Amino acid sequence: MDKTNVMRLLDGMGISYTPRSYPADGSVPSGVEAARLMGEDPSHVFKTLVTQGASRRYYVFVIPVAEELSLKKAAAAVGEKSIAMLKSKDLLPLTGYVHGGCSPIGMKKRFPTFFDASINQKETIYISAGTRGCALCINSMALLTYLGAQTVPL
Repeated sequence: MDKTNVMRLLDGMGISYTPRSYPADGSVPSGVEAARLMGEDPSHVFKTLVTQGASRRYYVFVIPVAEELSLKKAAAAVGEKSIAMLKSKDLLPLTGYVHGGCSPIGMKKRFPTFFDASINQKETIYISAGTRGCALCINSMALLTYLGAQTVPL
């Protein structure tokens, strides 16, 4: 498995992780399917969602793959009147990541990042390694600290 930029950033900070690959053969499996392919509980596999508020500011939300982001809760968490999902075509230019391979680590610019509060009950979680077909198992608290992220009910 080739090192991704996410792995290099974590290595540079001395944060340990375990890489896991799963077949993605050009398609974008759902997060639940990716969890199944890795043999993991979907509640421990998190997806990264990029949004834009009414103020035109960008926000990153990270939630379990089987869940849907409550835009109302997300907006309240960041003090926005409303919030909308970023269009897939805008993801790569803004973050450097493609749909299905977006990680909260190593985006072109650091955006305010919020994890679903369920992360507080998990010692480790899986996040994207920054490319389709590769995930990282990482200590939850180390990840939150590294990103300066907050936890909120989403």
